[in-house]
Amino acid sequence: MTLRIRISWPAGHTTATLDETPTSKALAGVLPISSTARTWGEEVYFDTPVSVPVEDGARQVVDPGTVAFWTDGDALALPYGPTPISRGDECRLASPCNLLGALDGDPRILATVRDGDPIRVELVGG
Repeated sequence: MTLRIRISWPAGHTTATLDETPTSKALAGVLPISSTARTWGEEVYFDTPVSVPVEDGARQVVDPGTVAFWTDGDALALPYGPTPISRGDECRLASPCNLLGALDGDPRILATVRDGDPIRVELVGG
């Protein structure tokens, strides 16, 4: 089973395909959600009402466009380029995050998200 989500903000939107994991199932159970976007280098993250433990396979360095869940902050983390702690061009998250899936399109669309933007996540389809 795969889940598709739509992430929307004032300047645009994107979709993502999530693998079936304990975290993605917990997230799907609370959608739709509205939150406030935060930016950290070339990463967008925002609070969710989900609180889950770190899963096996959690990683700190991920590919651009990875949909990750930051368990320390109960937040979705969407990196699209280097963060303040990256070495070179890598996407280095604040700490190891649960991996949920990937954005369907070009992750650079996230560059249009501004710190403080309202952001909404909902399931696509049924």
